[in-house]
Amino acid sequence: MIQFDAIFLVDDDPINNLINKRLLGKTGISEQIREFLGGEEALDVLKEVSSDHTLLIFLDINMPVLNGWEFLNKYLEYFPNRTDKIVILSSSIDFQDRQRASEYQIVSGFLEKPLTLDKIKNQMDTF
Repeated sequence: MIQFDAIFLVDDDPINNLINKRLLGKTGISEQIREFLGGEEALDVLKEVSSDHTLLIFLDINMPVLNGWEFLNKYLEYFPNRTDKIVILSSSIDFQDRQRASEYQIVSGFLEKPLTLDKIKNQMDTF
């Protein structure tokens, strides 16, 4: 299974982040799992991460201040050469959100909450 230097959980719901952190910890795909309650904070920390480190970013769409789409646009602007994997993790069941996510080459997947070990395994198999 592929290993990541770190996993970023970007979701404004701290309980979701806590549950997802524990779940991802069981997979062994990264020693470091960081939680962010907002996209701006995640982008600021990402600026300090070496571009030769590969991250797995789970990104919520519906967040205040900076939503997932705005995060993706800023990510592409700030980090055009990074090779991270970004997976949308959302409660949205709107087909238009899936369609919009597929328009971003950097987005590797779209998962519906709640995250499960099976969903993580299936996503990892696509990398």
